[in-house]
Amino acid sequence: MLHSFYKSANHDFTLLQGDCISLLSEFDFKFDMIFADPPYFLSNGGISVQSGKQVSVNKGAWDKSKGLQEDKAFNFRWISACRDKLKENGTIWVSGTFHNIFSVAEVLNELDFKILNCITWVKTNPPPNLSCRYFTHSTEFVIWARKNKRVPHLFNYELMKEINGGTQMRDVWQLPAIGRWEKTCGKHPTQKPLSLLARIILASTNERAWVLDPFSGSSTTGIAASLLNRRFLGIEREGEFLDMSRRRRVEIEDIAIRTEYRNRICLFNDKPLHDIIELHDDVPYFGDDLPIE
Repeated sequence: MLHSFYKSANHDFTLLQGDCISLLSEFDFKFDMIFADPPYFLSNGGISVQSGKQVSVNKGAWDKSKGLQEDKAFNFRWISACRDKLKENGTIWVSGTFHNIFSVAEVLNELDFKILNCITWVKTNPPPNLSCRYFTHSTEFVIWARKNKRVPHLFNYELMKEINGGTQMRDVWQLPAIGRWEKTCGKHPTQKPLSLLARIILASTNERAWVLDPFSGSSTTGIAASLLNRRFLGIEREGEFLDMSRRRRVEIEDIAIRTEYRNRICLFNDKPLHDIIELHDDVPYFGDDLPIE
């Protein structure tokens, strides 16, 4: 049996260290939803702006492109591994930019997923374009797909409509990048905002669902899942990011911080989470059906 890097006291949050393709083959368990933030292959020596300063866009060797064919082969391997761990009615969300998202879509089609939407996340606070030779990059994309074309997927349509002020939610989401309050335990170079992950999780799961993130980084997916009473398995190779993830989960053991974070998650027009949904915290222990010690 696999041994966890960390498991929360109520067993709603588990971390594994290692390569997701290898680790996913070592246990038999099916998840309700997967969110993946894989390498974008954009660490090519470019520059950007962060906190008013010029910085390199290079994230590390793991984010460097190895060419179209190798990049696609990598996407095929990890998506195949994830498909095997998804319930028949389960869905997968994959984030990216133009550097990787077309390859991801191609692989999803080859593996017989049904693509449901391509969400355009419009950042309300994008960094400026320094070269002034093309438009400012202000969006990322999130593909949503279901595993089985013949099996209906879960979509909390009425909740998304309520979040959207009473009208159907469109596939263009205006949400900010991460705020300072989300960096109390450190910052991951590709960290996603809790508001984005909260909306994704609420759209496609119910309470107590199991959520997998094969490239968990600082585990924003897991923190959002825990705040929304879902269960989470994150897989990450880097020890520093696993330590950051553990600190973030321990941090929200404090009920005051947990409540504050829930209040700070804005799903639509600065409307806080507690004004839209009712969460049930009367079940302190989530059980341990995940086969990981």
